[in-house]
Amino acid sequence: MNIRNSQFLSIEQLQDQYLKQQKASASQKLPQGMSFEEILQKQQVQSTQTTEPVKFSKHAANRLSDRKIELTEEQLERLNDGTKKAGEKGIRDSLVLVDQLAFIVNTKNNTVITAMDQTEADENIYTNIDGAVII
Repeated sequence: MNIRNSQFLSIEQLQDQYLKQQKASASQKLPQGMSFEEILQKQQVQSTQTTEPVKFSKHAANRLSDRKIELTEEQLERLNDGTKKAGEKGIRDSLVLVDQLAFIVNTKNNTVITAMDQTEADENIYTNIDGAVII
C-alpha cells in the first residue's frame, strides 16, 4: 500500500485551514478597523435618526377633537421624545405628560391610544400602564 503524504492533511493543517476560514468570514462581517464601540455608536445614531413620529389612533384623534386640544409643534416634539425614552426603558404602555396634557402611548406600535387634558381627568388615575414619562 503506497500512500503519498501529500494527499492527506494532518490534523494541525486541517485546524489551520478551518481557523483561517473562520477568521476570514468574521472579518468580512465587520468593517475593517472599527471597534465594537464605534459600530454600536454608529448603529445608535442611525436608529435615533430613523425614529418615526407617533401616530394617533382613531380614538385618540377623536378625544383631541372632542376636547378641542391642539398640539403645538414643540409639544408634539416633546411627546415624540417622551415616547422614545419610554421605549428605550422597556415601557410598553406609557403615560406621557406634556404640560397639562396626558397621553397613553403604546411604545411598541408608536401609537397614542388616548389623550386628555389633566384638568379633565377624574381623580388623575391612569390604569393599564407600566411606566410614565413627564416631559
